Amino acid sequence: MHQILWLLPPFLLTTLAFGGIIVPKLNLIKDLICRDYLAEQAYRDPAFSSYPVLFDGTPNDQCRIPAVQSRATQFMLLGGMISGILSAMTSPKLGALSDRVGRLPVTAITQIGGLTGEIITIVAASHPETFPVYWLYVGFVMDGLCGSFIAGMALSHAYATDCTPPALRSVAFGYFHGILFSGIALGPLISGFIVKYTGNLLSIFYVVLGCHSIFLLSLLLIIPESLSKHRQQAARDRLREKEESDTRMNVKWLSKLRNYNPFAPLKVLYPTGPGSSRRVRRNLVLLASVDTIMFGVGMGSMTVAILYINFQFGWDTPEQSVFLSSVNICRVLCLMLVLPLVTRLVRGPVSTRKPQRQTGCDLLDLNLIRIAVFFDTMGYLGYTLVRTGPLFILSGCVAAIGGIGSPSLQAALTKHVPHDRVGELLGANGLLHALARIVAPVIFNSIYSATVGKFTQAVFLCLTCGFAIAFVVSWFIRPGVYLDDPSSVPPSRAGLDPEDEDMEDELAI
Repeated sequence: MHQILWLLPPFLLTTLAFGGIIVPKLNLIKDLICRDYLAEQAYRDPAFSSYPVLFDGTPNDQCRIPAVQSRATQFMLLGGMISGILSAMTSPKLGALSDRVGRLPVTAITQIGGLTGEIITIVAASHPETFPVYWLYVGFVMDGLCGSFIAGMALSHAYATDCTPPALRSVAFGYFHGILFSGIALGPLISGFIVKYTGNLLSIFYVVLGCHSIFLLSLLLIIPESLSKHRQQAARDRLREKEESDTRMNVKWLSKLRNYNPFAPLKVLYPTGPGSSRRVRRNLVLLASVDTIMFGVGMGSMTVAILYINFQFGWDTPEQSVFLSSVNICRVLCLMLVLPLVTRLVRGPVSTRKPQRQTGCDLLDLNLIRIAVFFDTMGYLGYTLVRTGPLFILSGCVAAIGGIGSPSLQAALTKHVPHDRVGELLGANGLLHALARIVAPVIFNSIYSATVGKFTQAVFLCLTCGFAIAFVVSWFIRPGVYLDDPSSVPPSRAGLDPEDEDMEDELAI
């Protein structure tokens, strides 16, 4: 488990960049759109007067109108769809590829997308007359083609899985999530200081560009690979056997292309044949469903929450940064302190030297998942009901307790499959996350766009219902269920459901 310490420091650097860019990039896009909107109004009405839109962090009250808010929401919606669709296609491929060539080279690919996107943002913002705001869509395209942060998180989880025993896997995943939210908590404060010190909003984008470059170099030159050559070879052998089987069956590339199914990677969530069972399939589907709902609701609320507090409370970059920092500090404390402490108290000391074997999720995993979804539901219900800024922040802190759910869900999923299929499983889960990244913002941003200024809190009511559904589904997941490695399953029991195995034992007695 100590090997993940190599990845955590540079990972923190890139999450600081990720967190620090959220508010400035959204405000930059809003300002660029506002600039075009005011120019459009001046063209239609020569008597229309407007203040200049500056990119130095100075707020412009003419941009705080529903029309600009709606256009900014729609722009981010389309950008998220572009990136989401492309990452849905590439994430499963990258996850499976990491099983064959190692985690680090594939993780480096995901960083190239972010690096390219920030370069395009700097160019478009520096020369808005030459490069209109729509050039930023090219950045979304590059981000999606390289798997986006969805593939990056999945690969970091695969890295942790390689060097962590199952009993400590949720803790390891919790560290990565804690680092992520540490970046989201501290990044806005750092970026706000940089923008204030330099007086230039674009300065933070140059800093982020440097962070991506350092992380990319660390992946290629410093951090040790977690996946052994033996396991990489085993995954390559499995792929070669499949290709040889296709060749024997005369499955040509044109036929493969004609029958291409973008959802084929999801088959890993519904395994059949030796070692599988009904309970395994049910658990995998339900765990992936809860995880996708939670991820989708989180993605659907990210942009909306920032736009909402700007519209409802008049909060601009400094106040928005305080809100994000407060909520994410609470989330980090839960992930970095509460989750490891609870795991240690319940499971006791766990040896990291014993051979890893599948255990399925246990009662602790399930209880953590249910508690997390419950607090998320209460937090978003608070977003719906409160009407003051301090109570809105308090609701966000309540929802932050639910941050322990995502690493627990991811760890529970990896405990259901053999080690040489972890990358494939997390890649398939990345596909679901990418689809949620497409569908959820479309739904929730559309709701916000249609209801802003009328019943603005309607979107948070819908988000609350999403968490409530996930809470109900979590009660149908069962502990101690996992997919046996076919090579270790006796022929007489291959493909038997655990209930059938119990009956066979009774008959034998």
